[in-house]
Amino acid sequence: MGKRERSLLAESAGLHEAARGVLADHVRALEAVRAALAPIRAELVGRELESIPVSRLKDVTEGRLRLGALEAAGFGSVRAVYETSRYALRQLPGVGAQTADRALGAARQIARAVEETVSVRIDVDHPEPRTTALVIALRTLVEAGPELRRAVDAATRLDARLGELLPEARPAGGRLGMLLAGRQKRERALAALAALRELTADAGARDVRLLLAQASADLLRTPASELEAWVDFELRSPEYYSQLAEVSEHRSDVAAAEGFLPSEVAERVHAQELDDTRRRVSLRGYQDFGARFALAQRRVVLGDEMGLGKTVQAIAALAHLAADGHSHFLVVCPASVLINWTREIGARSTLRALPVHGAERLEAYEEWRERGGVAITTYDMLHSLPAPDAAVGPDPADVADGPVGPVGAGAKPGMLVVDEAHYVKNPDTRRSKAVAAWAGHCERVLFLTGTPMENRVQEFRTLVRYLQPALLPAIQHGTAAAGPHAFRKSVAPAYLRRNQRDVLSELPALVQVDEWEEFSAADREAYLRAVEDGNFMAMRRAAYADAEKSAKLGRLRELVAEAAGNDLKVVVFSYFKDVLGTVRQALGADRQAQATDQQAAGRLVFGPISGAVPAARRQRLVDDFTAAPGHAVLLCQIEAAGIGLNLQAASVVVLCEPQIKPTMEHQAVARAHRMGQVRPVQVHRLLATDSVDQRLLHLLKNKTRLFDAYARRSDTAEQNPDAVDISDSALARRIVEEEQLRLAKEAG
Repeated sequence: MGKRERSLLAESAGLHEAARGVLADHVRALEAVRAALAPIRAELVGRELESIPVSRLKDVTEGRLRLGALEAAGFGSVRAVYETSRYALRQLPGVGAQTADRALGAARQIARAVEETVSVRIDVDHPEPRTTALVIALRTLVEAGPELRRAVDAATRLDARLGELLPEARPAGGRLGMLLAGRQKRERALAALAALRELTADAGARDVRLLLAQASADLLRTPASELEAWVDFELRSPEYYSQLAEVSEHRSDVAAAEGFLPSEVAERVHAQELDDTRRRVSLRGYQDFGARFALAQRRVVLGDEMGLGKTVQAIAALAHLAADGHSHFLVVCPASVLINWTREIGARSTLRALPVHGAERLEAYEEWRERGGVAITTYDMLHSLPAPDAAVGPDPADVADGPVGPVGAGAKPGMLVVDEAHYVKNPDTRRSKAVAAWAGHCERVLFLTGTPMENRVQEFRTLVRYLQPALLPAIQHGTAAAGPHAFRKSVAPAYLRRNQRDVLSELPALVQVDEWEEFSAADREAYLRAVEDGNFMAMRRAAYADAEKSAKLGRLRELVAEAAGNDLKVVVFSYFKDVLGTVRQALGADRQAQATDQQAAGRLVFGPISGAVPAARRQRLVDDFTAAPGHAVLLCQIEAAGIGLNLQAASVVVLCEPQIKPTMEHQAVARAHRMGQVRPVQVHRLLATDSVDQRLLHLLKNKTRLFDAYARRSDTAEQNPDAVDISDSALARRIVEEEQLRLAKEAG
């Protein structure tokens, strides 16, 4: 035994110390959050207990509790009993020791049940010391990012393993130690030394030391200031709520979060590992389950309600497969979301996203074949791409009329993801046949759709035919008639759906999504004319110049259709009255094409509310929109409807273009996202790449986040929202000049 063995022991001890340091730092961060959370949860529990009459204590004790003396003493609620000591209760006239103990025990039992159900909501517009302390504590965990979970898991494993091996291997640190040890101890020491050598080599190969060092550095950073923490919370609130749910161990209904799957399917999903080394985002519990479901069941439909992050779950599944050695993946989606997929893959994972679209799609496809990554193409382009020739999964004859297009030696995807999968509900269309051909060649296929399938059984049968044809005999119309639980049980091997109300109890009530679209040819022609004329307002609404070919209108129709499928109300904002007229015509035509009663179809779209509409008429439009059963759409000019109207009936907000004044958007969204809103509000901002939209956002974002937050929270800003906005005319001139220069360079 010599220098090499001592060096190995020292290295192992250092690794053990680093692992224990991360675990200790993590515990301190968790305790800081729990300490900040405790008084907030206590107050929430207290409020709930205040609303429960003291008579309910009898229910807990099955009627064995006599409450007359407590009620006579003025105890009207469970909270009053819960917050009173056993000694104080026993001093009340007519209350004996047994009654006091039973009453207090029953109150504590109810309090524990309440504590499991209360959800902490952080009000960013009304910060107070307790929530500020909570946000600051949470920021430490959020800043550490998804790598923190990997570091803690690695540290936990190392701490356990090294804690066993180091004492066993200690005699091998010197000749004397080995001489004094008995034969069995020497054998154990040598075996432990060999295990340490293997463990440290593996840790070195996986950069575990760097992972642990970074985690400790993140956890030991100086706490953020109040302002920094609140600004960061506004930008990344889902990540804060995700950490809050994990720390508080507050969970939504497990059965609902798991889509009411049968136990045997749920157990198989739980057993599926999910590697996060190629992922850059933390997952909510239900999202983690959804990604595992896609991997465990291999060929499935993920049908979560809109706003639950189906894209993120798909990316998590792709990242797992990439970490497992798969190199090629394919995403098929409508053209309107191709840009979003490209951006999301780059932001949420380390995977390489490669759009395969347009005139150079075949060159991009060949690059994908050679280099791998995630190829992203559209339904209209898929049929023209050579499909891989190694068939896996169900017989193509079972899923369509046979392969479509040239079938060449393309790389077989590790997973095929089909977004907005209800687009292929008609098996006779070209797009459906192309998807079927690719699905027949892929072992793993993930269909994404927010449309509830239990209401459209025939469409769902079509989707299952692409995925798991053996399930078709079990999927009949009568199954859906028996209720959603019975339906989901019959299709559990291939279908997972969760609803917002079941799984978003701790998430903020506002989810914002930027919907990036590429100009259609007609859009671009109108835009170039507007830039040439120096017409800023025409540039802003060029994307709606041709309603039939407008990319933004296409995406808006999709959003409204998905909201209709989920019985959600939609409010559409635009600065321009003529844009709203175009939107009304487009949506009205859609409704009339789908409805048998033309008058009923017209009632689905209300407005537009504009400056020319009297205030009383505006309110009547809002009242009619609110009273309409189920889905409806309200069109609003943002300056007219952004202030003073209560639009909380809407849970989906669409902004047709970005606004020059950030406060204008904020106030408009606040019409729906306000006190009394019972559903999470989804805000979709329609944006065009390489356009005034992109320039406008870039210039507005150049103002520092801290200044924005300070100005917005100051008394002056509350009294005069225009105080923090850039001059309209100056901004318009600058954008027009920059766009003219950019397009001139491109032309040259």
